[in-house]
Amino acid sequence: MSDDDRPIGHLLTRRETLALLGAGGLAALAGGSGGVRRAAAAAPGACIARPALTEGPYFVDAKLHRSDIRSDPSDGAEKPGAPLRLALRVSRLVSGGCVPLPGATVDLWHCDALGAYSDVADPGGSTVGKKFLRGYQVTDADGLTRFTTIYPGAYPGRAVHIHFKVRSAAAGGRTHEFTSQLFFDDALTDQVHAQAPYATRGRSRLRNARDGIYRRARGQLTLAVTPAAPGYAASFDLALQTA
Repeated sequence: MSDDDRPIGHLLTRRETLALLGAGGLAALAGGSGGVRRAAAAAPGACIARPALTEGPYFVDAKLHRSDIRSDPSDGAEKPGAPLRLALRVSRLVSGGCVPLPGATVDLWHCDALGAYSDVADPGGSTVGKKFLRGYQVTDADGLTRFTTIYPGAYPGRAVHIHFKVRSAAAGGRTHEFTSQLFFDDALTDQVHAQAPYATRGRSRLRNARDGIYRRARGQLTLAVTPAAPGYAASFDLALQTA
């Protein structure tokens, strides 16, 4: 499961970001390798250009429009694990700042507590025909989507992560596509994975610092997760160049 593919999406260069936001509109620039990795607008609210990361081999366009992605539609069986409520806010970069991006399709997918993805066949076994832990939402007028899922498990070769893909209308009738991944603090994962059903797997996992994909994100795609009985909650903001 470690043979992730090429990145999909566009990471803004320094020139592109300055042209879109204006030098006076940047509250912070954290660069590296000649590229702007983070741009925060002075206006209220987050306006942050995030790095695109690999889609990986397990995206399936399941076309499941739902906010709670824990169950398998074929039998209603719900995947066990610590509940996680995740809100994603999508904005569009414009001159001088950013505005909410309504009507964008946001797909979310990840492995279960034992490290298995749905609807795939690999050396670990086949889940073809199952659709657990997959689904999409459409951003509302504020650019928001909300998902209910579980804290992901782990599998060899990767740190714990969630995949997401944003598709939105672009100029000339095209579709803009941005794909990346979200990560978790290792200390929190240690706590969660010490409990059932995660602990039954009984294997060590890859830490963030050893995951090459995590390192490419430079910490910008790590979720700030808080306890929210009976599980956890997190929110994440990103801004896209859709022109």
